[in-house]
Amino acid sequence: MGSRASTLLREEEIEEIKKETGFSHSQITRLYSRFTSLDKGENGTLREDQVNFRGFMRTLAHFRPVEDNEKNKNPPTTEPLNSRTNKLLFAFRLYDLDRDDKISRDELLQVLRMMVGVNISDEQLGSIADRTIQEADQNGDNCISFQEFMKVLEKVDVEQKMSIRFLH
Repeated sequence: MGSRASTLLREEEIEEIKKETGFSHSQITRLYSRFTSLDKGENGTLREDQVNFRGFMRTLAHFRPVEDNEKNKNPPTTEPLNSRTNKLLFAFRLYDLDRDDKISRDELLQVLRMMVGVNISDEQLGSIADRTIQEADQNGDNCISFQEFMKVLEKVDVEQKMSIRFLH
């Protein structure tokens, strides 16, 4: 009970998070309440080696609807986290497990296994990974770069598909 007070957000932190993420004051306080309910250790993180509230908010900001940018009264000094490019970069990084700026067949297989578990055979997963790389790879390196990833998704409404409505 006592440690909960030490993790309360200060007004200046809320203002910094507003500028960084585009969320409103009320959205931040509501999401903070949800975050603290997930923080079972009451130490300001979801796991000690993982996500603090600021990181939690930065991740969620990628999923804000793009039209919310127009409601934000401050002109952005950097590209908003919920821009098309940043949404795609966020998705790309989910696949780029070794952070080498390309998605290999092995990385694609690892992510596919995490997504479908044992419901699809290794042979089927391999076929999906091979076909995906074959369709996306434009320079013949048997990997998918961020530029190739963006090209494959150019006709996909990423702004809508990667958006969650947050209550005000």
